[in-house]
Amino acid sequence: MSETATVGRVHDGLTIPTPGTYTLDPNHKRVGFVARHLMVAKVRGEFKDASATITVTDDPLQSSVTASLKAESVYTGVEQRDNHLRSGDFFEAEKWPTLEYHSTGIKSVDGNEFVLAGELTIRDVTVPVDLKVELEGVAKSPYGAEVFGFSATGELDREAFGLTYNMALEAGGVMIGKTVKIEIEGEVVKQG
Repeated sequence: MSETATVGRVHDGLTIPTPGTYTLDPNHKRVGFVARHLMVAKVRGEFKDASATITVTDDPLQSSVTASLKAESVYTGVEQRDNHLRSGDFFEAEKWPTLEYHSTGIKSVDGNEFVLAGELTIRDVTVPVDLKVELEGVAKSPYGAEVFGFSATGELDREAFGLTYNMALEAGGVMIGKTVKIEIEGEVVKQG
């Protein structure tokens, strides 16, 4: 019997985490996004400083998530663009230092995939944002803690948050697409 077979619990034929509080491992995560640029290319970025707490309950469908992203930690690999994203045209990081997410429920489940309903707050605007989540697996770390991995994707309309900065292009279209794709990969560790 493998070590992972003794970790977690079985629910509807799937090994899921045991109840408890799990926190995002800062060394095993990527909280990223993708936006269109000039209507022809994609720009990828991430928030380097992100934290999350997942509370797994006896009934897994009642579990919840809270997450906080430091606006100042936005990183696209281009310093000028990163500073622009931190400015009042976008996140206004000095006034609104974090982006906050909290789940409001689980909408559907299909095997190890589910839809997590939630609300994202950017600056002072809160908008519903659903994430398609995949449970990647449950294991025990070399240090004895239960961990599980997940990935999540979603989309949001940045203009719904008041992030309307843009520039019209001479040939038509705009410099920055309004749909932003969310791409998250993470590992969380059970506390206590």
